[in-house]
Amino acid sequence: MKTNPSLFGLFFKLFFFLLILDSGTGEAQGTAKASIETKRYLYVATPGIRDYLGFGGHGILVFDINNNHRFIKRIPTQGLHPNGKPSNVKGIAVSVPLNSIYVTTLESLQRIDLSTDKIVWEKKFEGGCDRMAISPDGLTMYLPSLENTFWNVVDCKTGDLIKKIPVYKRAHNTIYSRTGNQVYLDDIGSPWLYIADARQHEISRKIGPFANNIRPFTINGKESLVFVTVDSLLGFEVGDLQSGAKIAHVEVEGWERGPVRRHGNPSHGIGLTPDEKELWLCDGYNMRLHVFGADAPYQQLTTIPVQDMPGWVTFSIDGKYAYPSSGEVIDVKTRKILLCLKDEFNNNVASEKMVEVQFNGNKPVRAGNQFGIGSKP
Repeated sequence: MKTNPSLFGLFFKLFFFLLILDSGTGEAQGTAKASIETKRYLYVATPGIRDYLGFGGHGILVFDINNNHRFIKRIPTQGLHPNGKPSNVKGIAVSVPLNSIYVTTLESLQRIDLSTDKIVWEKKFEGGCDRMAISPDGLTMYLPSLENTFWNVVDCKTGDLIKKIPVYKRAHNTIYSRTGNQVYLDDIGSPWLYIADARQHEISRKIGPFANNIRPFTINGKESLVFVTVDSLLGFEVGDLQSGAKIAHVEVEGWERGPVRRHGNPSHGIGLTPDEKELWLCDGYNMRLHVFGADAPYQQLTTIPVQDMPGWVTFSIDGKYAYPSSGEVIDVKTRKILLCLKDEFNNNVASEKMVEVQFNGNKPVRAGNQFGIGSKP
């Protein structure tokens, strides 16, 4: 059988053209995918509810936000109590410049490399450790003692102590300002919110007094308002960070206040959505999240039932997801519970200590925070 040379040449040219087209398209797709692909992981430290191992065991559990919050891995951590059990995790924070994630337990502070998952160091501090915060440049940490009378200022690279800052009675929650100039200090034995000058590492002023001792709190991006929960209140109060005065008292309507399993106060946990349109409030007795408008008069919008007592709430960096400590992943826009976090054994995971970290390759490029802090400049 003879082959027509002209027909053969036509087929060859067509094949060569399609090959080039497919190769070029694939390269373009690969380049586009590489340019937009950012790994987004949720880091969840456990035991993050007291020392209860039934909510995820011991370690840092990592979930792929981009892939329906699928469990990725478990990073081993230190932190044993003298009784031999894993010690309560008290806080979690990230330094992007130092490529590190930090976890506090009752006794110690651990620094873990985000690329290798290896522990860089673990250090114990006098008075124990509570829920810390890291400066925007990733170099300085304000580390509260364990409900003791002072904060430790710590070098994030070495773990060395820089200074101690005394407060009234019971150091606890900590928020570093977006500018890095101020640090907000929550002494849970006081109705005042203290503010430290982050350059001098000294208390510069205080906000309040509020109706009772301050518990979890959050601030807006402009650092003009603070939203605080206080002992004995199912609701929240608002402080003006410029004048120093309390300006609003808001109670949850339509729900009874009752005994709670942990923390001792009705509303332990509060967060602003990153766009600052809504304020989400925990209700321990009724096992719900109450959603409010974030502008005065703080209209109560809806309520969301969860599977266990919520003692904390935070959000993904983009504001799409809410993460209550009871373990649900909630769509902020629709209020629907999308799923519950599960570990490698398909057990429910719950923790009050979680944070989003975004990666380019194996290097972190951005991190959220454990508090629901507003992001509007």
